[in-house]
Amino acid sequence: MRASRLISLMLLLQARGSMTAGELAQELEVSERTVYRDVLALSAAGVPVYADRGRAGGYRLLGGYRTRLTGLSRDEAEALFLAGLPGPAGEMGLADAVAAAELKVLAALPPALRDAPARAGQRFHLDAPGWFRETSPPPGLTELARATWRDRVVDLRYRRGEREVTRRVEPYGLVLKSGIWYLVGRVDDGHRTYRVDRVTGVDVSEETFDRDEGFDLAGHWREQAGSFLRTILRAEVTVRLSPAGLRQLRRLVDAPMVYEDVLAAASGSDEQGWVVTRLPVESTDVAYAQLLALGPEVEALDPPELRERMADAARRAAARYAGPARRDDPQGQR
Repeated sequence: MRASRLISLMLLLQARGSMTAGELAQELEVSERTVYRDVLALSAAGVPVYADRGRAGGYRLLGGYRTRLTGLSRDEAEALFLAGLPGPAGEMGLADAVAAAELKVLAALPPALRDAPARAGQRFHLDAPGWFRETSPPPGLTELARATWRDRVVDLRYRRGEREVTRRVEPYGLVLKSGIWYLVGRVDDGHRTYRVDRVTGVDVSEETFDRDEGFDLAGHWREQAGSFLRTILRAEVTVRLSPAGLRQLRRLVDAPMVYEDVLAAASGSDEQGWVVTRLPVESTDVAYAQLLALGPEVEALDPPELRERMADAARRAAARYAGPARRDDPQGQR
């Protein structure tokens, strides 16, 4: 445990240049007294760490000192190469940069760990797009990625319905969700989200912008995703589900949080295990299509118009199956 902490302390100083004992203690989640002891231990081991006195002081490594990555465990080394999984990085035009970084890290690893990239590649592969989605990256993604890295303002031409609009955007981040890329950017009235596959043109300007360092991309995305779901799931239907229907419903509901809400609302389990629950939906038309896929494992209870449509579909299906199968012969005769 202490050896891992000493390596972390050394890498923090290497990455940030100078840190106070308090800052190091906060990062390492230890006391300042522990930091003092760890610094003495590093010095005794020959690591050139020294202290600057005064208000702006802190601990530093002697200029130019770099450590090799000899302190990595096998799990850490293999996890490091998982971070460079191809696909998303390649779609953003960063495949060469990732490959070069991996080579440099590989050269710094001790011989016993140099099989880490091969082991990771043999065991894990990321295939982000859905089964029936276009797998090629959308046009403009590479330019947007470069602008995002360099904090460059972009002029977007964006397809909205049947018309094209132009927006001047400060690109804050890119998000890959279910095989679809989204751009989160700041415009005059706040942060907006754009689907990259609807961008018809990108002009990267020479103008840079000052990024709000307090902006949390992951937190913003979670909030936006939740808001989006609440926006589109504006209706609610009441259904009765068999145990099989409840399990199959998971495949029909894209958002885990919606399925969890359905489970939480379930009540009235009978001797066969059927339960009554509420299902948030976009509309009764969408609910009708979803519930038809469950066949006899679901009963629509409310609203009445949905129940009637489901009953009509059941009557037509029963009539279709009432007699023997009918097939057209090659001449089109019954």
